[in-house]
Amino acid sequence: MMIKFFAPAWGNTLPFDRFCQNVKAAGYDGVEIAVPLDVAEKIAILESLAKHGLELIGQYFQSFETDLDEHARNYEKYLRHLSSAKPLFINCQTGKDFFTFEQNRRLFELADRISSETGVKIIHETHRGKALFAAHITRDYLQKLPNLRLALDISHWCAVHESMLENQDEAVKLAIRHTDHIHSRVGHPEGPQVSDPRAPEWAAFLEAHLAWWDQVMATHLENQTVLTVTTEFGPAPYLPTLPYTQMPVVSQWDVNVFMLNLLKNRYSGKDVSGSSC
Repeated sequence: MMIKFFAPAWGNTLPFDRFCQNVKAAGYDGVEIAVPLDVAEKIAILESLAKHGLELIGQYFQSFETDLDEHARNYEKYLRHLSSAKPLFINCQTGKDFFTFEQNRRLFELADRISSETGVKIIHETHRGKALFAAHITRDYLQKLPNLRLALDISHWCAVHESMLENQDEAVKLAIRHTDHIHSRVGHPEGPQVSDPRAPEWAAFLEAHLAWWDQVMATHLENQTVLTVTTEFGPAPYLPTLPYTQMPVVSQWDVNVFMLNLLKNRYSGKDVSGSSC
């Protein structure tokens, strides 16, 4: 099988071409980014990715509208826009946590139709505030909509359930079986991102996430399918800051490169082949 690693564009403050240069030098295979609607900006991004030999994962997060019809129109607009960039796939933060099952189902079905028409795969992220915001809710969706494929950011569930999901084993295992993509951020019961996964006080939380990701890896090894990982530790305010100065306590870039190298080294001995290992 093949494993590919992606850098998040979220939080980048450099010119995009310089960012891509750094991403390539660090050993990533591509970038996950919410491609802007502006045509010139979109072209510039795609040209920089191609110049540096980087792949694209399209990212959708603009689930803001509370009126379902308006929400669906903008959802379709963005997904078709992302599809036109010919990404490896699109990762969607689909729906809202306060929409009903049927309302969110409408969006999932819309994504399926767009995927069928464009040939671009669309998967759905486990994210706070969205349709798949909690483990037990996601289990219900997966049981009723078994073709859903996930971007597993399990750090969100740690915060939502204020636990390390000790009592959600069935839901977690089901989600893992449906996972095509990982956001390798480490969460804890009081938040979706530890301050620094290298610090010893967070070791147990890092190990818990590694155990979940190991299960995802095992599933993809068994099925001989491509697994993608975005090292998505975010910028402030996800990344804690010092009081008064608002200075980040660590470098977002350094933490994400640490996660990249940690996971490369962890999985390099597991019959994994591809440009990343």
